[in-house]
Amino acid sequence: MKHIIIMTTGGTIAMIEDPQTQTVRPVANAADLTHAVPKLAEYATVSVEAISNVPSPHLTPAMMGELGRAVLERLQRDDVDGIVITHGTDTLEETAYYLDLILPPGKPVIVTGAMRSSNELGADGPLNLLNSVRAAASKEAHGQGVLVVFNDDIHAARFVTKTHTSNVATFQSPTVGPIGFLDKRTVQIRHVPKPHAHIPVDDLVAEVGLLKMAVGMDDLLINCLLDHGTKGIVIEALGAGNVPPGVVPGIKRALAQDIPVVLVSRCYNGIVQDVYGYEGGGKQLLDLGVLFSNGLNGQKARIKLMTALRETPVIADLSKYFDQE
Repeated sequence: MKHIIIMTTGGTIAMIEDPQTQTVRPVANAADLTHAVPKLAEYATVSVEAISNVPSPHLTPAMMGELGRAVLERLQRDDVDGIVITHGTDTLEETAYYLDLILPPGKPVIVTGAMRSSNELGADGPLNLLNSVRAAASKEAHGQGVLVVFNDDIHAARFVTKTHTSNVATFQSPTVGPIGFLDKRTVQIRHVPKPHAHIPVDDLVAEVGLLKMAVGMDDLLINCLLDHGTKGIVIEALGAGNVPPGVVPGIKRALAQDIPVVLVSRCYNGIVQDVYGYEGGGKQLLDLGVLFSNGLNGQKARIKLMTALRETPVIADLSKYFDQE
């Protein structure tokens, strides 16, 4: 029987709802998660390791780096066949994508969590945990990169995003959809993402800002980031990759200081392109030296930049990472 390590980091899956205050708070320990799902033993020999017990908004880049190092060390053990990580849903996609970038393909790594705390009616955590162990123990998940298993669906880490504040089907993959699913008996992988560059680092550069464009904005926020020592900036642009004209001077200042600027769209679907030639249009931004990200959302482009900067701060060298998905 396969040996799967469940690494717990906290999140709603490890919380309960207080009937007095009707608020949700951390309480469960690592062992509680597996005790609630005795059926796990039918699919794998499971061991549990508590890495942390924090809400995912409390997660830091340093904690993500620590988790990545811990996962890599365990994957190198001959007695380990796969890893399941339980995680809060608010930043789950960012941790999953960071791990996908730094871990070599091979043994399954599955990230999961819950939208409902363990004592709420219809709690989704136990089934998500069971399905994640099933996936991690399967041959189908081997070599697929880091996967997110949630609500019977299997998603590639690079595409999945949280789309709803409370619905248990919150995790979706815009444009491409889930890569597979689980039914009562099988683990199904129906299409396989293209390989992407592995970035063999063990930490992230924390000082990277993320800005979302809206009508009439100027470069105030870019200048604030630059004045406070940012190492990189990700901009969620309008449409196919355009910004208001007032933002352009800040972008020019950043690039003149050799601070990389990465462009994504604030739209859920599509990619940024150099289609528009007006002031602030994608063509001008590309000519200035802005890096275009191929289909990532803002938070994931930020994670990629934070990771790639650990390997190189040179804008020209960073471009190879953003030419890919």
